[in-house]
Amino acid sequence: MDAMQLHTWSDLDDEARESLLRRPSVAQDQSIRAAAAKIIAEVRQDGDRALRRLTGKHDGVNIDEFRVGAQEIEAAAGQLTAEQLDAIDLAIDNVRRFHEQQVPAALRVETMPGVVCERVVHAIDAVGLYVPAGSAPLPSAAIMLAVPAAIAGCPKRVMCTPPQADGTVNPAVLVAAARSGVEEIYRVGGAQAIAAMAYGSESIPKVYKVFGPGNAWVTSAKSLVASDPEGAAIDMPAGPSEVLVIADDRASPEFVASDLLSQAEHGIDSQVVLVTTSADFATTVVAEIREQLTRLSRARIAEQSLAHARIVIVDDIDAAISVSNQYAPEHLSLQIEQPRGVLPMLRNAGSIFVGPWTPESVGDYCSGTNHVLPTYGFARTYSGLGVDQFMRQMTVQELSRAGLDNLGPAVISLAGLEGLDAHAAAVSQRLRSAT
Repeated sequence: MDAMQLHTWSDLDDEARESLLRRPSVAQDQSIRAAAAKIIAEVRQDGDRALRRLTGKHDGVNIDEFRVGAQEIEAAAGQLTAEQLDAIDLAIDNVRRFHEQQVPAALRVETMPGVVCERVVHAIDAVGLYVPAGSAPLPSAAIMLAVPAAIAGCPKRVMCTPPQADGTVNPAVLVAAARSGVEEIYRVGGAQAIAAMAYGSESIPKVYKVFGPGNAWVTSAKSLVASDPEGAAIDMPAGPSEVLVIADDRASPEFVASDLLSQAEHGIDSQVVLVTTSADFATTVVAEIREQLTRLSRARIAEQSLAHARIVIVDDIDAAISVSNQYAPEHLSLQIEQPRGVLPMLRNAGSIFVGPWTPESVGDYCSGTNHVLPTYGFARTYSGLGVDQFMRQMTVQELSRAGLDNLGPAVISLAGLEGLDAHAAAVSQRLRSAT
């Protein structure tokens, strides 16, 4: 592992600080975007034929039937141990328990006598759930996507996930999806899966909104279909996974190092940042990372990620909070004294992990919160995935004659200010009516 550089925040000017916290523009790489656009065009034109061609090219698998059959889903549980099945069930239970409290409530307000305004809530009719595979299967992603979709009551829930080398789908993903309420699962991945769900093919139905994480090609494909009125909406923009740890000199170097490594092993483009009030502590963490790396099966991936990791030395916790708010991390770990005391000052983060006994891993799997979170700084404006994103809200208004008598003159006056005579006439004609 190359030496992780330490940067003293107070020594940097504004331009240097901005440069230090800037993410690499992976998802915006024009060659990736162009490749994703080409894949989308192929799927739109050739449907299943394109999916078979692209799956053979990118996954090295020839697929005859994209939909995973009931027999394969039923057999999947037999390939897992009792302990693994129990862990999946625990994760589903906790995620369901937390998300069931998120269902938005309908409301009804009489804003003035005779004027009633309402907001009603409906599930999105058809949603697409993307579960990546990459270098590791992600049954946890199936749970995080499928459970809130089921709670929302979306009538059609379609899941796509890449096939394994033998053409089957990872059994843990199948079990997690089925036990979370998904009945339609398709063995197709990458940008082609996003295109298939956004536009439909002979086998895969079109959906109205696509959810789920993925690599740079998937991210670009999601962005492209979301910008097309004939495509599909998406949950959120995203980039490589990331963690920022705020630690003081009383934190455990072992714990901090393990949290940084747990994020670094996701992929070579994962973003890892440590912000600490102690340069000596930072040096100790680097040594601890070196030692722990020797025990990891994905050490080479983590090492490449750590090559662009950042360690920032700040004067105090207030400065650390300022750095974190500016960076807006996907995951934020607080390993400081009295961590709950700083929560009101933290404005921009996808999910926060409070104290030494809350590793980021628990949120990835089974604490109950959702691990589909905004990355790449989008935590400034986007929230993590929740039940509300699988639903849409409509407003309703109803006036009585007395209500229109009360409200009408103001409408006519405001329409006059905007020069919209027909708006005013739609009210005044009613007010002149005797019935």
